[in-house]
Amino acid sequence: MKYDVAFVFANGDISDGPMVRRTLNAFQAPLIVAADGGARVAGYYGYPVDVLIGDMDSITQKELDSYKSAGIEVMAYPAEKDFTDLELALNYVGEQGFDMVRVIGGLGDRFDQTLANVYLLALPALTNTDIRIIAGKQEIRLLRAGEHMIHGQPGDTVSLIPVGGDATGIRTAHLYYPLDDETLVFGPARGVSNVMRGENASVSLESGLLLLIHTVGRA
Repeated sequence: MKYDVAFVFANGDISDGPMVRRTLNAFQAPLIVAADGGARVAGYYGYPVDVLIGDMDSITQKELDSYKSAGIEVMAYPAEKDFTDLELALNYVGEQGFDMVRVIGGLGDRFDQTLANVYLLALPALTNTDIRIIAGKQEIRLLRAGEHMIHGQPGDTVSLIPVGGDATGIRTAHLYYPLDDETLVFGPARGVSNVMRGENASVSLESGLLLLIHTVGRA
C-alpha cells in the first residue's frame, strides 16, 4: 500500500478542532504511527495504529497485548533512553522517507514536553520533510531558508517567531503587516499576530529558522 502521509499521534492532549479536522480530511491513505500512549489519541480519531513506538510506560499491559494481537508492529524501547517516544516515532518516519508528516497530540499541559516536541521539527532526519504539528485550530511549522506558502482564509492569524537566533531577509506577501527584506530578532515578539489578507500568503527568508503558527480565524 502506498501512503500519502504519516500521521504521528503523540501522548499529549487530544485538542480536537478545525485545523485537526481539515488535516485529517486532506489525506486518504495515511500511515498511522503512535508514540506510546498516542495510540489512545489515534483511537479517539478512529484510526487503527500501524506502528507503535516507545517505552510503553503510558499504556497498560492489557492494551499492549491487544495491540500485538491485532497485528500492530510494536517497537519497544527501555524506559531509560536518550530519546523521547515522539522523537523515536519521528526518526522512524524520517527513515521511511515520508515527504509529509503530521503530528497530532503533540501539545499538552507539560511545557517542557510541549517545547521539546516543537523543537523536534528541527530533527536532521526531517530536514527535507513537510512536517507540521496540528492541535485544535492551530498548525505549527518550522521554516528554513526559502519560500513557503500558507493556505487558509482571510482573517486567519499567522505568527512568525525566530528560534535559535535571528532570522534574516524575511519577505511576506498577502499578510496585513508586511515584512520586506527584514530581520526578526530572537527574543522580541514583533512577528506575532499577523493576519492573512486572502486564501493564500507566503513567507520567505534568507537565513535562520522561523516557527510559523497558523491559527484558524482571529486569535
